[in-house]
Amino acid sequence: MSTPHDPHQNYLLAALTVDESARLKPHLELVPMLLGETYYETDRRLQYVYFPTTAIVSLCYVMENGASAEVASVGNEGVLGVSLFMGGGSTPSRASVRAAGFGYKLRAQLLMDEFNRGGSFQHLLLRYTQALMTVTAQTAVCNRHHTVAQQLCRWLLLTLDRATNNELVLTQELAAHMLGVRREGITEVAGRLQKAGYIHYRRGHITVLDRAGLEDLACECYDVVKTESDRLLGTHRHPAISVHAFATPLERYELLRHRGMMA
Repeated sequence: MSTPHDPHQNYLLAALTVDESARLKPHLELVPMLLGETYYETDRRLQYVYFPTTAIVSLCYVMENGASAEVASVGNEGVLGVSLFMGGGSTPSRASVRAAGFGYKLRAQLLMDEFNRGGSFQHLLLRYTQALMTVTAQTAVCNRHHTVAQQLCRWLLLTLDRATNNELVLTQELAAHMLGVRREGITEVAGRLQKAGYIHYRRGHITVLDRAGLEDLACECYDVVKTESDRLLGTHRHPAISVHAFATPLERYELLRHRGMMA
């Protein structure tokens, strides 16, 4: 049986006070968010904001030659359209759905009216924006200094945090596009992760088998992003259990080396 749709599936909407709910929730419209659908284009003025519940939306910057990379993503922890209440009204990024699902649409002016009241919702939106800035900054550092394997593990974990189960609808081509790397690099890393028992990959789908193992392989960027999100929003990471969860650093290194993930 499918789970009934509820605005409380989005963290920001669930945090509304009684008065804020009375003003905003009658105007929320449930909408399907289809894979590949684009909601914001570069420099277009925002007419609506979106609160995803089961969908995940990528924020990508597109170069003149058409190349692009994801700088952040928005799922059930946040809202799509922060540039609206930050005073910009538009954004240089493109927002498109990379995991289909549902969300709630709200007219931009209604959000602005509530934001300008200066209540608890305003403070929550500002904290969320700071968390989103952390993601963007950490993504830039990660893409510059860490390996494709570390980047992919970070990206899978952040996606998993917003997913309803451990199976992700994802092609290697999409992952390469989001990370701004060659598809061959993703194919090689995904093959190593599957051989080592961390994931199972079949065309268009990745099932995470060992979340804690992915956390061991990921760089510190995942922990930085999650810690800041927990601090600002009070969210909590999913529990991670694996056969080596209580191993010593040396034992963990030896296990990862045995699995072919360490030199």
